[in-house]
Amino acid sequence: MGFAIAKLLVDGGARVVITGRSQATLDAARERLGENAIAVRGDVASLSDLDALADRVKGELGTLDALFVNAGVARTTPFESVTEEAYDELFAINVKGAFFTVQKLAPLLNTGAGVVLTTSNANVIGLPETSVYAAGKAALRSLARTLSGDLLPRGIRVNAISPGPIDTGILENTMSAAEAERFKAQMVANNPMRRFGRPDEIARAAAFLAFDATYTTGTELVVDGGATQL
Repeated sequence: MGFAIAKLLVDGGARVVITGRSQATLDAARERLGENAIAVRGDVASLSDLDALADRVKGELGTLDALFVNAGVARTTPFESVTEEAYDELFAINVKGAFFTVQKLAPLLNTGAGVVLTTSNANVIGLPETSVYAAGKAALRSLARTLSGDLLPRGIRVNAISPGPIDTGILENTMSAAEAERFKAQMVANNPMRRFGRPDEIARAAAFLAFDATYTTGTELVVDGGATQL
């Protein structure tokens, strides 16, 4: 989803900075995006890495018109099997990482800028084996409201995009092929639109929140094929 957002912006003439933990993945994304993309390796769970990111963004771009906060990990684990390490990892990346990404980059945001957090429709439905993940996404939903209050005096809007099942390949990276296939089949069968969403559909919705929704802050835009609405 992050790449799709970056591509949408680059195709529209913007300069973007992308970040992630894998240098190989970043290099591949940078090559596909072209010269208007800057890739910075870092871990959002590390405050020193976020400081370095902010310094690089300031040096390369000076200021920002939009901030998309979508770095995260997903784990489906039975409640009885959740370990302290797994719990801490999810909250360190999905919640702490998001909070401090905004904190470190907020000084660079222009008046009128838009911040978009990435939640999930899992934060409002009781999907089995997602307790920790869903709780973290619910925390981000709360942050969309509270950070709106903190940043609104500077004219900065904070909203959240709430994806449903999106075909990003993440399931295949976190499950066996058979498990991923079963999970995807179940999601499609339960979705009113009977399909997964595409990353470009998330990108367009996120861009709307960041740039066009100028009288909207603190809200969550659900893009899930109607799964939580119908």
